[in-house]
Amino acid sequence: MTLMNAPRASVAPKGREPKGPPVTRELLLALPKTDLHCHLDGSLRISTMFDLAQQQEVQLPATTPEGLAKALHVGIHCESLEEYLQAFAITLSVLQTDEALERCAFELAEDCHRENVRYVEVRFAPSLHTDAGLRLTAIVESVLSGLRRAEKAYNIRSGVIVCALRHDPPEETFRLAELAVAYKNKGVVGFDLAGGEAGNPAKHHAEAFNLILNNNLNCTVHAGEAYGPESIQQAIHFCGAHRIGHGTRLVEDGDLLNYINDHRTPLEICLSSNVQTSSVKSFKHHPLRFFFDYGVRVTINTDNRLITNTTVTDELWLAHQHCGFDLDDLKVLVVQGFKSAFLPFREKALLLRQVNAEIGAITGSAPRGPGELMSKTITTPPTAVP
Repeated sequence: MTLMNAPRASVAPKGREPKGPPVTRELLLALPKTDLHCHLDGSLRISTMFDLAQQQEVQLPATTPEGLAKALHVGIHCESLEEYLQAFAITLSVLQTDEALERCAFELAEDCHRENVRYVEVRFAPSLHTDAGLRLTAIVESVLSGLRRAEKAYNIRSGVIVCALRHDPPEETFRLAELAVAYKNKGVVGFDLAGGEAGNPAKHHAEAFNLILNNNLNCTVHAGEAYGPESIQQAIHFCGAHRIGHGTRLVEDGDLLNYINDHRTPLEICLSSNVQTSSVKSFKHHPLRFFFDYGVRVTINTDNRLITNTTVTDELWLAHQHCGFDLDDLKVLVVQGFKSAFLPFREKALLLRQVNAEIGAITGSAPRGPGELMSKTITTPPTAVP
């Protein structure tokens, strides 16, 4: 049995009585939140897909919401990440016009606002939206336009993360890195490398990340989701990643785990998605609880709101139900999302001050600080897979 297949404790640490009201979905809905790992092409509304398909004369694989949900395997367990990713060919078929991109970006931010997400980072791969001839610049500007419209309507803050794809040639990744750099301070807050990890090492795209880092732009990398910790190591040491997307396999390498922890590199955890893609066997096998107890900065995210049929509120509820997170723990998770945002320091500090005050007003006490977190007894991390 590997460490990834070993069940993990799903109870909160003993010796500390939770303070404040009981954890309910209504309370979690009320808390201010972030969503730092959210793919635009995985977070459409099914009703919007039908509208766009009719407007664009695109044939979808089903004519009813129920049929389309099944075709997209919404919330359905997949045998692999590759199977999970097949659904995106359907969503992308209606995301090839500037009007569709603007609308779906607005609606995504609107959906976030409805569950009290105050800051969302929307990621997408511009190269996947060029089938109808859209220019890369027009694609980025359409998404930014939709997010700006949502900010005016709902006062929700947002940023764009430009994604490159592991299976594409490094030259294409470099071209997208140039695009991201051009839109720095214009709405783009970061750069990402996504797609299947096996056979597509991140180090092949190091030149693009050199450009990103030399231009002082933030970056994150999907790593350790469906491949081992060496994928995370490449993301950190070849690409200079400031955050890691998923990172579930980090638990297999204690030395790398300590490096990530010592450098406060946040993990973008997506519980439901990790189970749906078979990255972990079940919620009780997920390393989130161990990461949190060990002091790793973990954040809770949706990944793909439509394909995985989830919200940040849902993900926090799952952490409570299956991973033993009490109210104090959940408040820390929420705050760590804001701390990990790709925002300038002073903006982040102001936002954190507001968020901490609001959490205190809702729950009766402010979130715990780092010293209180580390005062708990923690176990020695694993050093290798048995």
